[in-house]
Amino acid sequence: MGKRLSELASLVGGRLEGPDMEIKGLAPLSHARPDDLSFVISGKYLAEARGSQAGALIVPESLASKLSDRSLIVVSDPYLAYAKVAQVFFRKPYRPSGISPHAVVGRECQIPDDVSIHPLAVLADGVRLGHRVVVFPGAYLGEGVEVGDDSVIHANVVVYAGCRIGRRVTIHAGAIIGADGFGYARDGQEWVKIPQVGTVIIEDDVEIGANTTIDRAAFGATVIGRGTKIDNLCQIAHNVRIGPHTAMAGLVGIAGSTTVGRGVMLGGGAGLADHLRIGDGAMVAARAGVHKDVPDGSIVAGAPAMEHQRWLRTMAAVARLPELVREIRRLKERLARLEEGRHEE
Repeated sequence: MGKRLSELASLVGGRLEGPDMEIKGLAPLSHARPDDLSFVISGKYLAEARGSQAGALIVPESLASKLSDRSLIVVSDPYLAYAKVAQVFFRKPYRPSGISPHAVVGRECQIPDDVSIHPLAVLADGVRLGHRVVVFPGAYLGEGVEVGDDSVIHANVVVYAGCRIGRRVTIHAGAIIGADGFGYARDGQEWVKIPQVGTVIIEDDVEIGANTTIDRAAFGATVIGRGTKIDNLCQIAHNVRIGPHTAMAGLVGIAGSTTVGRGVMLGGGAGLADHLRIGDGAMVAARAGVHKDVPDGSIVAGAPAMEHQRWLRTMAAVARLPELVREIRRLKERLARLEEGRHEE
């Protein structure tokens, strides 16, 4: 079904310039057709936008006058507007399929009629599902697991016993929730396991990427705050607490008992040591190694992590090290000659 541009402009809080028209789909600039809507983030893509066949564009205010030959939705943030419009075009209506006869469901489970439990999914005893929950093939929900309304558990996800998943949570394929935290005590040359008897709580509107692992707490709970988005291949250790609306890119590793605040952004491959506090609104650059607390609103980079501007100056100096080494060598040779001449006198 198509949508009128005026409807879409209203949805994203934008301003329609040019003729109203029906939009049949969304497409990138290079593949768009006359009945498609595309978007332009900045002037970097101005030439491509002018050559595109897209019938309409989502653009920032700064480009509106430069693309006036077609219909425009003018907004402050084209990328955000595109995300909201995409949800209109690509969201599929939910149609429950019920419980497959090839799924395994334990005793005393609480399962509404409007769920979709696919073949080879396994639900252990006492699992409780909300309305419209989807569990894909090969997923395992351990004893007593709770999953809230409208959540999706993709193929081969494992949720260990006692973990709680909120509403509208998406867990992608291969993720593991609630495995034992890495807790051991040294006894001479041997390691003694510390029982991990806590749980994991995933709050509402969280998305967890493929093959990410979130360990259960030693005591209490490992908590992922509402609205947080976690990329693929991340590792979150026991008793970590992540605040609301945090985002972390792939390969982030967070050691035990670290607290990450509200609205934090963690770049890909960043590593956080244990028992730290990462303040609200902080940003950690990709591949940073964080070994001390990060204040609210700070931006850090490097390993060991430091204030971002300092890291930039440090990297600029590192790039000049070969020339500096040669200059020091020349100065040492010159000094040696001067010293030799002084002794000869």
